[in-house]
Formats: sequence, structure tokens, C-alpha cells
Amino acid sequence: MGSATATTYEWLCEEFTDGTDETWLCAGFVRDLSPREALRRIHVAPGSLSDSGQGVAAYAASGGTVLIEYGWARTVYDKTRLLSAGTAAASVYMNIKNDGFTYCVDSRRITTFSLYAYSLRKGADPDRLHPDAEDLGMDIDGDQFGFPDDPVSSALALAERATGVHLSPARFARPALIGSTDHIYPMAADALGS
Repeated sequence: MGSATATTYEWLCEEFTDGTDETWLCAGFVRDLSPREALRRIHVAPGSLSDSGQGVAAYAASGGTVLIEYGWARTVYDKTRLLSAGTAAASVYMNIKNDGFTYCVDSRRITTFSLYAYSLRKGADPDRLHPDAEDLGMDIDGDQFGFPDDPVSSALALAERATGVHLSPARFARPALIGSTDHIYPMAADALGS
């Protein structure tokens, strides 16, 4: 088990929580890859965000790269298997409509689950992260009353524990490689007027 806790990533959740307390975040942790290589694997060219505001920022982190997606798409989450080729990658996303966690090793999906339904996890080895998930206070059996207060921070800590990649507030404050995802979702860019 790693040492990251939900508290480790409360700052990142706050950064992506709006005035109505809704969190809109898609983040991917990739072990031993540079920001440039991580973007290349998901077919995002470094440059800048387009007028639509849709894109991915790749931050150099301790142990690898952390990708943060801007906009409503979940490119990083959907391409976690591509990111994990020859290494390990974990992604977390949360928005008003959906949520998820996925962990892949060498292009193999090890486990995936909803942040509110860990008990329904699936994958090639769905229990691999079980001790860490339990240690982080995730609803293991699906019998906690109500919804967990902060499943996103716990899921981000689980991503760090799974990959060994840590993003600190200081690293997040540094410049990142940024690229547009409009070419991946051209209809969305058109709808937003770019």
C-alpha cells in the first residue's frame, strides 16, 4: 500500500469543483512516461487549447506524468489502455452525469468501477487494488449508508498508489504541455462554436 490518502488530493478536487459543489475532473496518472509521450499516445499534439476549450494538459509529476482534461469529454479515461502500454496507468473521472476509475497495466484492464459502486468492479484482476481501496475508505461492499462524501479524492489517491505517480500542488502550478482534443471530438467543437 502506498501512502497517499484522500487528503493528498483534496486541493485538486477543489480546483475542479464549481460554485454548486459539482466536481468536473478527468485525470490520468501514467508511470514512467514524459508529458510529451503521454500526449502522443492519446493522439494529442502539444500546442494550445482551441477556442472550444477542450483539451488535455500533461504535467510532469514524481514518477511519471499526470494528465488533466479540460472540457466535458473523457479522452484520458477512455484511452487509459493506450497510456498503459509497457507501463501502468490509472484514470479517474467525475462529472454531473457519470464517474469512474480504471487501472490498466501493459494495455490490460486490471480493474474498473464506478466511484459509487466499487462492489461492482470488473476487469482481469478486479481485486488487485482492494486493500488500498479499503484503506482509503471506499465503499467496498456497497453497504455504506448514502454516498461517500469525497469519492474523487480517494480515487485520485488510489490512482497514485496503483501507479506510483504523485502530483503535488507545486508541480501542478508549473507550466504543462497542453493540446486540443477538438480533432478527436470534432462535432463537440463545432457545437461549441470553434
